[in-house]
Amino acid sequence: MENIVDTAKFRRELLEIQSELQRFAYKLTADKEEANDLLQETSLKALGNMDKYTPGTNFKGWVYTIMRNIFINNYRKETRDQIFVDTTDNYFHINSSQECDSYITDNGYDTKEIYRVVHSLPRDYRIPFLMHISGFKYREIADRLGLPLGTVKSRIFFTRQQLQGLLKDYK
Repeated sequence: MENIVDTAKFRRELLEIQSELQRFAYKLTADKEEANDLLQETSLKALGNMDKYTPGTNFKGWVYTIMRNIFINNYRKETRDQIFVDTTDNYFHINSSQECDSYITDNGYDTKEIYRVVHSLPRDYRIPFLMHISGFKYREIADRLGLPLGTVKSRIFFTRQQLQGLLKDYK
């Protein structure tokens, strides 16, 4: 009988913090639908792992940890799923002229130089810059790196300035 009371109390406590969890989920995802999905997944996981909760400990902290871990695991899975390796042969230049071939060689060298210069920059500046040129928006970069939006913008601006100075001979 005691187990039923604990289950009822557990569910009641979970229901009581739903609005707080919703706000936390929105803070993590910055998207209403994703926040709703995260809240639902967190609630289901908490209910499914009810036996692992130790009564008398910080219930809210336990559930918040579940939500944070689900968010991190989903982010890692999404990042892993977006990696694509093209293993096809590149036949784009089969019918190109010799003049075009010399351009390709020069362009390859310049790309390597740019890559080298970008990767010589400090990590705190390099990572936001690479994320930005990969298509991430400023807000996404700030959220994913846990930085203020202004810091991200200034680091990307500073990195652009650095690259312009370091690559001024680049044509």
